[in-house]
Amino acid sequence: MQTILQNLLNGIAAGAIYALIALGYTMVYGILKLINFAHGDVFMLGAFMGYYGARWYAHLQHKVGNPDPSWGMAALILLFAMLVCGLFGFLNERIAYRPLRNAPRIASLITAIGVSFFLEYGGQYVFGPDPKFFPTLVEKHRLEFAGVTTTNYQIIVLVVALVFMALLQYIVYGTKFGKAMRAVSFNFETASLMGIPTDRIISTTFVVGSVLAAVAGVLYGLAYPKIEPLMGVMPGLKAFVAAVLGGIGNVPGAMVGGLVIGVIEAFVGGSSFSNYRDAIAFVILIVILLFRPSGLFGKYQAEKV
Repeated sequence: MQTILQNLLNGIAAGAIYALIALGYTMVYGILKLINFAHGDVFMLGAFMGYYGARWYAHLQHKVGNPDPSWGMAALILLFAMLVCGLFGFLNERIAYRPLRNAPRIASLITAIGVSFFLEYGGQYVFGPDPKFFPTLVEKHRLEFAGVTTTNYQIIVLVVALVFMALLQYIVYGTKFGKAMRAVSFNFETASLMGIPTDRIISTTFVVGSVLAAVAGVLYGLAYPKIEPLMGVMPGLKAFVAAVLGGIGNVPGAMVGGLVIGVIEAFVGGSSFSNYRDAIAFVILIVILLFRPSGLFGKYQAEKV
């Protein structure tokens, strides 16, 4: 029983990170019907912005290496990563995707793959190909209850992720912007004719998705301190599977899908099939595409051709 609870806790913590990344995929797809394969690398960018933000903060403290851990410093570094990634999301949409808005969908998909490679290998050039160790933003403490061992890092990851997921849920379903975003998702042309600023809504959607990826990147660096420029590939693909599992284009579905992928992965990793831990997400993708292509919460919609 203790092993089950331990795997469940580990899986939920990892799944919360996948869910934050998956939300970016599902929001962009819901608006533009575009799979933004560069989104996993925005997650990587967020982790590196957290790393360099901590180093700059340490420099301001006249220290060499890591700054003194504190909650205020952690909040500032998280905010810095969110601002940088949000700006990148805006520029990415404005420069790479908006000119292709009326082009065949395959052109936008190829552009997304190109942006992904640009971030990955541009990151190797700028940040260096060698792994770096994420600084300690808050003091680490070991916790134990009911025979289950965890750290305050896992609790922080889960709480922060849930806060941002709840905030996004409120934005999408409880604000005027969210209503406009859902209108654009339902019918782009009609929303434009009704006076909704579709370009602004799309840009803001990219910004919000990139901000969530930045939060996921910082949380990942906190929980798994080793970061490198290609770190976004596998979590990005798993988050994409999570978005498809929940029903791509469905915000609550992306959250549930991320948590499900994380929990299943944790149980596989704790079994005799641990070598197949990274493969299980793609097995789930194949099963979903075969038996329920619309995902757990998605609805089948006939597409006009």
